[in-house]
Amino acid sequence: MVLCGLLFVGGIAATARCGGLAFQSLDPAAPVTVAQRYFWNLTVAVTAGVGAGLLVPGAGGRLIMRLLAVTAGDQAQGQVTEAEEIVGRISAGGTIGFVVFTALFFGLATGIVYMLVRRWLPDGRLGGLAYGALLLVLVGSRIEPLRADNPDFDLVGPSWLALAAFGALVVTHGMLVAALAAWYSRRLAPLSVSSWAWLGYAPLLALVPIFPVLAIFGAGGAVALLVGKTVPPSDPRPGMSYRALIGGRAVLCVAALVALPGFVSAVTDIAGRGP
Repeated sequence: MVLCGLLFVGGIAATARCGGLAFQSLDPAAPVTVAQRYFWNLTVAVTAGVGAGLLVPGAGGRLIMRLLAVTAGDQAQGQVTEAEEIVGRISAGGTIGFVVFTALFFGLATGIVYMLVRRWLPDGRLGGLAYGALLLVLVGSRIEPLRADNPDFDLVGPSWLALAAFGALVVTHGMLVAALAAWYSRRLAPLSVSSWAWLGYAPLLALVPIFPVLAIFGAGGAVALLVGKTVPPSDPRPGMSYRALIGGRAVLCVAALVALPGFVSAVTDIAGRGP
């Protein structure tokens, strides 16, 4: 728990320190190949997603689970959760498994999605906040952590604390993903075997334990290598038309509005439960 606390505090500090940075694409004056751009974007996504997943929903989520177990009262102690964990029992294996699983799957997915939609989000802290809010509304009540059919909300609580803590956790995660992406985008050089720049792509090793994902992105990299075309890597936002910018943001807003009733329903359901 102490280590989780230190990791979570580190995530909050990184959000505060790097949250105001603007994302910086590859130098537009230096043409790069399709493969270089592909691996550059993938590495930034993996670094931001897995890094943020480790620090916030991983370590922070474990801390919240412990907090809710304590505040649930004596009647919840010893009960079995949906994940077949015992309420009130702390194990190093369970903690490590939860943190790693959260970082590799939830974290990685959110990092990739951020790189796909970031061009329609504002720069800096506002963009991170917007991304965190989108994650909360679109994903929070459908996958985790505010899924209404999760029986654990009948065991631990109080419900208002669970809603506040998990809601803040998801928003903070989105903000940290944006912050880490901006920070690493300013430091990662195009991939090259003739210099030490390849060391910056070490975060891609995080894909090794999840072989199906590694195979998918490896196939994408192979295609990019076969294309071999040199393209100017300018940031798509400056070259995006005003209509495309507004259209993309409108799509995100519509998606959030469509998902909002389901999110409100899940929150209302959870608010009426708990020990």
